[in-house]
Amino acid sequence: MTLRPAQLSVVIPVYREAANVVPMVERLDAALAGIAWEAVFVDDDSPDGTAAAVRAIAARDPRVRCIRRVGRRGLASASIEGMLSVSSPFVAVMDGDLQHDETILPAMLRAVEQGADIAIGSRHVAGGAAADGFSAARGALSDAGTRLAQALLPVRVADPMSGFFLLRRELVEQAAPRLTGRGFKILLDLLLTVPKTVAVVEIPYAFRAREHGDSKLDATVLMEFGGLLLDKATGGLVPLRFVAFAAVGAIGVLVHMAALALLVSAGFAFGPAQWGATLVAMTANFVLNNRITYRDARLRGAALWRGLVLFYLVCGIGAAANVGIASVLVRDGVLAWGLAGAAGALITVVWNYAVSSTLVWRAR
Repeated sequence: MTLRPAQLSVVIPVYREAANVVPMVERLDAALAGIAWEAVFVDDDSPDGTAAAVRAIAARDPRVRCIRRVGRRGLASASIEGMLSVSSPFVAVMDGDLQHDETILPAMLRAVEQGADIAIGSRHVAGGAAADGFSAARGALSDAGTRLAQALLPVRVADPMSGFFLLRRELVEQAAPRLTGRGFKILLDLLLTVPKTVAVVEIPYAFRAREHGDSKLDATVLMEFGGLLLDKATGGLVPLRFVAFAAVGAIGVLVHMAALALLVSAGFAFGPAQWGATLVAMTANFVLNNRITYRDARLRGAALWRGLVLFYLVCGIGAAANVGIASVLVRDGVLAWGLAGAAGALITVVWNYAVSSTLVWRAR
């Protein structure tokens, strides 16, 4: 094998895709014949041996390498890290689940070489198709995200939900400091960050059914879309994590009030009822924050239970202030039990946000 400097780097963010590594490299080798290429797998410390599978190939093929990230997760941030690690003039991003059609990479490369700024592998232009077998819920989620993105993007794109695209590395370098790096849809982040005058070309392809592993997509993707769009609209003044935490906090207030009403109606005195409602709301907040707000640092296994216990202990201070202040407001007739309970719950939300990032989901 005669090595040349790579003309095209293909960045492949992966998590638990060990079974797909070998066929991915084989398909790239066939599709990119005659093109100097490299494949950069960015693995978020998969427990199934994905990094080891990549290194086994890299040991005999210098065109393949692996970036193993420990303590960091997220498709968007993995894509950015991979793109910034290369030196080739052109860089592509595609999923590691074999659902993207690697045979259109040469056409995407030609489009950018001939003047386009970004070439997108699209399911929603003439000749493209989505995979059969999508559930109704996932199809609705994808459609809703597409419509939301199309309404706000400065450039017309038929498939802004695509995770398959190619662009000049220098464009990535320019945009990188302003990218949010959150969520699953790095293309949307890029399109909202690069200059409005960029030329976009969409290349049709048929989205394949997944062969191995499980989809990582769920309903929180749409929430991340909303946070991403808000981040761009405010110039980054409102942090995405705060938006998510505030949304979870609002849900927690509703949970708190529902539990409080149930306990009061069951005959409990206000103080014990407020404690019970606070415990229910704290548990709900922990579960939702672990799933949504701190998705990239999600606690699992034993760490999940340790985190929950720590959350209870630390947030117990806020809960004590919650119950104490609310009880005084009710006792002195300042507020009815409903308004007093809401005021106490809001105090707990503020305290929880202050301690969550630094103690429960701290960077490890």
